[in-house]
Amino acid sequence: MMMKEKRIMLPTVADAKEFVSVASKCDFDIDVFYNRVIIDAKSILGVLSLDLTRVLTVSYNGENEEFEEFLEDKAADKIHAA
Repeated sequence: MMMKEKRIMLPTVADAKEFVSVASKCDFDIDVFYNRVIIDAKSILGVLSLDLTRVLTVSYNGENEEFEEFLEDKAADKIHAA
């Protein structure tokens, strides 16, 4: 299966917690990239250690409607446009 990448923003701790919660329901690996750092999306400590003011790249290779809707909702271009 092809890797998918989405650029998102998690501007608040609540967003970060929701992201981890939704990611944790997925039965596939999800990584979050920022600069050269790679974090497991299911690790709340890892995600909270990121700079939440930055655009983050999420990489995954599975399908989960709830997760993909969440990513769509937090898409970086949407949040920047607001």
